[in-house]
Amino acid sequence: MEKVDDITIILGRGRDSNSYIIGDVLIDPGSGFDIDYLKSQIKEAGLEMDDIKKIVNTHCHYDHMGADKQLQDEYGYEIYMHPLDKESVDKKLDDTTVATSFGMTTPDLDIKQLNEGDMVGDYEVIHTPGHTIGGICLCNGKSLISGDTVFAGGNFGRTDLPTGDSRQMAESILKIADLDVVQLFPGHGPYAISQVSEQIALSVMIASRL
Repeated sequence: MEKVDDITIILGRGRDSNSYIIGDVLIDPGSGFDIDYLKSQIKEAGLEMDDIKKIVNTHCHYDHMGADKQLQDEYGYEIYMHPLDKESVDKKLDDTTVATSFGMTTPDLDIKQLNEGDMVGDYEVIHTPGHTIGGICLCNGKSLISGDTVFAGGNFGRTDLPTGDSRQMAESILKIADLDVVQLFPGHGPYAISQVSEQIALSVMIASRL
């Protein structure tokens, strides 16, 4: 567990996504296979599970949202997702949510919609399709929580999974580049708090060749 400004950072283990906490919002709690680790990291941050009220999923993939069901059942958290990815969960499209690659099925969730321009605390929702059709990032002007849209080092999310689209990914990364953020908190791997614009520019260059 680490903290940068107002963001609590829980780096994912194994195939799990990174998780982040801003205020009373937990972003991308992971698959649920390592839920005890997640809970221990939240406690290490000086928080109780009841301090969290909402889950925001950057997209519908199981490694980011598989834990939603247990957390919603146990703590009553509200769950938010972009409507285009919410549809995949509502319809239980196991290939689209990649639940099948975890040997699981898409969980039955009560999900609320989160649209472009909505606010999560001080963070604005940015719709960034490409990895999935309903992928989002969260930006407060300085920091970007980027899901699987862009990663540190110029990398970005794969586009060959259901609803992925390389053209949309290139457009989304261009959109992110215009935000001119200085801190990047991605869905997997290390975060970046220096030379972020250069790393995103590299993503733009690579994605433009897809």
